[in-house]
Amino acid sequence: MKSEVIFEKGSHKWVAMGRDKNKLEEVIDTNEYLIIHDKNVMLLDPGGTAIFPSVLTELTKYASTDDIKTIVASHQDPDIASSLAMWLDLCPDLKVYCPWTWTGFISHFGMGSSMKLEGVPDDGMELPIGNTRAYVYLVPAHYCHASGNFHVYDPIADILFTGDMGAALLPPDYDSLYVEDFDEHLQYMEAFHRRWMPSSEAIKAWVKRVRVINPNMLCPQHGAIFRGDDVKKFLDWIENVQVGKWNNQELEADIYSTPWMKWKKGKA
Repeated sequence: MKSEVIFEKGSHKWVAMGRDKNKLEEVIDTNEYLIIHDKNVMLLDPGGTAIFPSVLTELTKYASTDDIKTIVASHQDPDIASSLAMWLDLCPDLKVYCPWTWTGFISHFGMGSSMKLEGVPDDGMELPIGNTRAYVYLVPAHYCHASGNFHVYDPIADILFTGDMGAALLPPDYDSLYVEDFDEHLQYMEAFHRRWMPSSEAIKAWVKRVRVINPNMLCPQHGAIFRGDDVKKFLDWIENVQVGKWNNQELEADIYSTPWMKWKKGKA
């Protein structure tokens, strides 16, 4: 797994982890992020069980497991949350925050042990980084793509962690953690957003919030990091993407030509 410090000022640091060459081929690649402040660690979307060893190995290059105070799970998907029981076994005193709508579902990843989760209210919240006076803000991102969903803004680093917003399915030889050419990058993220984002209305509301925040970086949970001018380019692009269907012909298709309706053809 590749890791890189993407922001550092004084005792405040962001680490991005991803591009796991050792993962199973059928496991989707994910990005995990560390926020470190005065040796207090917050882990964002810790990943699935299959990559837990890789994430743990990279994390210990930058901090001790004893320093992990908080985990934030942006939503319920197994690629970001199924490793939670392992993290809690390793660090029993850490606090896990997730949308209140998903606490009962994420608890199924408990692997037979009790999983105590802190439910985040719909409007979001201010959250300290461990035992420090530094805070991040959990920003509502509902229906982008989960019905209960939050992103994380760090005002010190001016970075917004965006979960699946901005996600891309990159080719195996894409090594950089950053978007290098926005126009070329579109091919890797357009199909993902059309399929996985259910609501154009929710996207526009999200874009409006992000424009107010005006971060310097957008850090998605899959794909590459947007920085500088590419942040605005992404917001301009996603604001106008038509979503909620898996291809452009879906709504116009003859339903009787689809495999699941062939049995009905001629009976209508």
